[in-house]
Amino acid sequence: MKLLTGNSNKALSKNIAKYLKSKLVNSSIRKFADGEIYVEINENIRGNSIFIIQSVSSPANDNLMELLLCIDALKRSSAKNITAVIPYFGYARQDRKVVPRTSISAKLVSNLITKAGADRVVTVDLHAGQIQGFFDIPVDNLFSTPIFARHVKKKIKNKNIICVAPDVGGTERARALGKLLNVGLAIVDKRRPKPGQSEVMNVVGDVKDKTCIIVDDIIDSGGTIVNAAKALKARGAKEVYVYITHGVLSGDAVKKIKNSLIKNLVVTDTIDNRDKTKNVKNIEVLPISGLMGEAIKRISNSTSVSDLFK
Repeated sequence: MKLLTGNSNKALSKNIAKYLKSKLVNSSIRKFADGEIYVEINENIRGNSIFIIQSVSSPANDNLMELLLCIDALKRSSAKNITAVIPYFGYARQDRKVVPRTSISAKLVSNLITKAGADRVVTVDLHAGQIQGFFDIPVDNLFSTPIFARHVKKKIKNKNIICVAPDVGGTERARALGKLLNVGLAIVDKRRPKPGQSEVMNVVGDVKDKTCIIVDDIIDSGGTIVNAAKALKARGAKEVYVYITHGVLSGDAVKKIKNSLIKNLVVTDTIDNRDKTKNVKNIEVLPISGLMGEAIKRISNSTSVSDLFK
């Protein structure tokens, strides 16, 4: 087994390698003057099982192309098998046609990764679980819920806790954390009464005097989460904590979180946001290298990955 890193999140790749007591493959990944990406493997990998670690985060197009070129370079270098380890699977939010004449980018990206030569995919908290079915190769979708549950038990001493889904689509994710914590569930229901009217936040469930834990897979602009926190506080919530796997944090999202009613936002390091979050007191980053490293080890040893979540 050998590990290769792309440029999207080298810090995470190094931590995974440290967990596995392994070294990263010597490689050169750079851009030509016109922006084209060049990949070269600088050591013999013939007959080896290779895990290429690359998030499809911003700049998503560059990082996706880099991933595809790395897979192709590994295949042409006679690697025995290639596993694409994609901590953050970009383009996953476009997983179906919501309006006529639009693309389903999650399916296209799945096809590209398969056609490039990947034999398996490992990812974390896919936006929609059915994306696994877009692939004709095995997909291991890891869950951050156990990591979040341990953190909540360690950091939040108030026992009057309720897990909150920021929208109806996130109910299953919030319920999973609630089950591990043995607490109840609430849902923030967003509605526009009429076209052009402002969004109304309805909260389904009793949050009065409770510590609310909002759970989701992605925070992008931060608007939905900040508004959900306002709605919960308006209904008597004592404190609002937010646990999210992928901190996309586009635009002024960090500023919104910093000035919001959110007590603490916890994200994992599937996306490298150190420059954005390093001086923000109410944003905390949890390492996910242990979970990913253990999954890689189990795949390499042909043992169960699902047992990690029992």
